[in-house]
Amino acid sequence: MTRFRSLALAVCAGLALAGCAVSNTTAAPPARTAADIAQKPPVTILVSIDGFRADYLDRGVTPRLNALAATGVSAAMEPSFPSKTFPNHWAMVTGDYPDHSGITANKMEDPERPGETFTMATDDPFWWNTAAPIWVDAEKAGIRTATMFWPGANVAWGGTEASAWPHDITGGTRPEDWQQFNQAVTGEQRVNAVLDWLRRPAAIRPRFVTLYFDTVDTTGHEYGPDDARTTQAVADVDRKIGMLVDGLKQLDQPANLVIVADHGMAPISSDRVVALDQIAPAADYRVIESGPYASLEPTPGHEADVARLIPGKHGHATCWRKQDIPARFHYGTNRRIPPYFCLADVDWQVLPSKPDKPSTGGNHGYDNLAPEMQALFVANGPAFAAGKTLAPFINVDIEPLLRDLIGLPPKSGIDGTDAPFGSVMRKAG
Repeated sequence: MTRFRSLALAVCAGLALAGCAVSNTTAAPPARTAADIAQKPPVTILVSIDGFRADYLDRGVTPRLNALAATGVSAAMEPSFPSKTFPNHWAMVTGDYPDHSGITANKMEDPERPGETFTMATDDPFWWNTAAPIWVDAEKAGIRTATMFWPGANVAWGGTEASAWPHDITGGTRPEDWQQFNQAVTGEQRVNAVLDWLRRPAAIRPRFVTLYFDTVDTTGHEYGPDDARTTQAVADVDRKIGMLVDGLKQLDQPANLVIVADHGMAPISSDRVVALDQIAPAADYRVIESGPYASLEPTPGHEADVARLIPGKHGHATCWRKQDIPARFHYGTNRRIPPYFCLADVDWQVLPSKPDKPSTGGNHGYDNLAPEMQALFVANGPAFAAGKTLAPFINVDIEPLLRDLIGLPPKSGIDGTDAPFGSVMRKAG
């Protein structure tokens, strides 16, 4: 049914007049002019495709993303260290390195909360309150925000969680609209939710939106980055991007799209493992995390043994005291980083012991400058020039870019800057 016919039926129903009829022959609806569309201000949509390595764009299965890159801006973006999901998603919306934002790992401990462990299900504001995400400043400035998933978007930032059940939270700020992450929500449902938000009247329509896809990362972990099934997941998410772009066009909703990934992906195998218990007796330390890197806490009374045995090069891994982690990683001062840290060479892992079963797959968390860890960046919309490729930049620069797009003033004291984008932004008017 055409828009004109739908409107005519609505008028008839509204007037409830006998004899009102609509002809089956309808004229084409008048074309929307550029001036009509310009009356609707652009929405800024930050899209994360978890685990989308920058060179996945070269596989020939991403026509929609490649078209956006060709008519917009693209780059291979450097993740912050460590190249893990939660630290990097938080870096992109706070403008701070993980060492400064407080979200230093996917799993971490804090000496101020002995006996507790942060995991990717933790929403207690205590763990998140160090650095404010952009939606907090936007909401305080009267800019309505909505998040269709984003690590930390479900947290009442600045609030306090009660220690006793039911752990009520006092105070804090969330996006005006937000969804609790559930992997069972399909990509189509996520896109449709964003489009539904944008169908709202202007007074309650968000001006800043996030959208998150996890399937490329999940498939890459299971099968590795070079597997055909990972390429298929890349193709599938490209179709979801197309669905979003087409939906925005149908709504006549101009948008500045900033499409990113948190990290890349490297192949792993049980044949490429550095075993910690072959470096030092397992009784000497407690492992907090392991994989592409391992973080360790000495067992009380064994500090001297750990200090003697752990630091140094151990085959395909290098271990440091936290204060000796190379400065280029911007990592090692936060109290949540354990005293010892071991980083594997790309494609290797640091595990508590040698695996007892063969396995392959993919992982991330390696040196953030490694080619395998480079992440997707594509930006397209009225704010961006066409056909521009940027030199690699660090992902803490995303938050300052977003501030420019939604009209927030620069934020002082953060690690990121909007300098990389100065040559690719169109001037208003």
